[in-house]
Amino acid sequence: MSKPFASSADLGDKAETLEVLVDGVYALTAEGDPNVGAIEGEDFVVAFEALATPVAARDWLDRLREYTDKPVKYLVLSHYHAVRVLGASAFDAEVVVAHEQTRRLIAERGKEDWESEYGRMPRLFREPASIPGLTWPDVTFSDRLTIDLGGDRGELVLQYCGRGHTAGDIVAWLPRHRILFAGDLVEAQAALYTGDAFHFDWSTGTLDRVKEFGADTLIGGRGAIPRGRDAVDAAIEQTRDFLIVMRDRVGAVHAGGGTLREAFEATHEALAPKFGHWPIFEHCLPFDVSRLWDEFDGIDWPRVWTAERDRDVWNQLQD
Repeated sequence: MSKPFASSADLGDKAETLEVLVDGVYALTAEGDPNVGAIEGEDFVVAFEALATPVAARDWLDRLREYTDKPVKYLVLSHYHAVRVLGASAFDAEVVVAHEQTRRLIAERGKEDWESEYGRMPRLFREPASIPGLTWPDVTFSDRLTIDLGGDRGELVLQYCGRGHTAGDIVAWLPRHRILFAGDLVEAQAALYTGDAFHFDWSTGTLDRVKEFGADTLIGGRGAIPRGRDAVDAAIEQTRDFLIVMRDRVGAVHAGGGTLREAFEATHEALAPKFGHWPIFEHCLPFDVSRLWDEFDGIDWPRVWTAERDRDVWNQLQD
């Protein structure tokens, strides 16, 4: 029997947990659904990620308002994927910030990604009619952007660490508290989605730069929040291990003249014992292997995922 497409059968509610990491720094986790966060400035809030719809984002903001009524001045988007950005209008932010490559990717494939992710993960798109359109950043940068939080709150550093989960992922670093919002560059006890990734850059220099922050607390794109340097480093290395196993298995099949289906099966066999029980593993892996196969074919820039291409790859690999 064929497996249900992507996460289309995952319709159960997930328990959301709002954690106060230190005074004025918040994270919302949800059993493997996308994580979001917020940082208080002296008289404003910086929100990190926007969720998939304004309705979903407003629920998060209602939770946040139990702790602060400061207005959202900055909305930081770690990358362009629809489940991270399409709820942006709910924040009424003065400034939406993203990497310059994120703007490029929204222009190039934002509509297609919206349709693709809605088909893959319909439960995350609560009241999709509330989405007014694509989310566009007001401010972009190439390397580093610093936000002065005011008073004695220090600064928030937005940093590009290299190509990884997408071409434009950024992290948000609070040096005063050694807290890192890493977006989907790091997952803690959640499988990786790499369908738009640069596996070789990500698994080497990009993760090296993430690790160099020396964070004591890390909020990844999904999963639990690691606390303590050892736990943070373990999450980073778990992410690297997933990527390296994929590289090794897909690369071996590709070099041996095998097929994409054989590469998928070899990768699934290698990863499933450790990662198979984690959120979205079965959903992600066909798209992950397809993208990595393209890289071994010399295709540097990821091909656009459309709803039709999603189904074609799924039917080819997951039947």
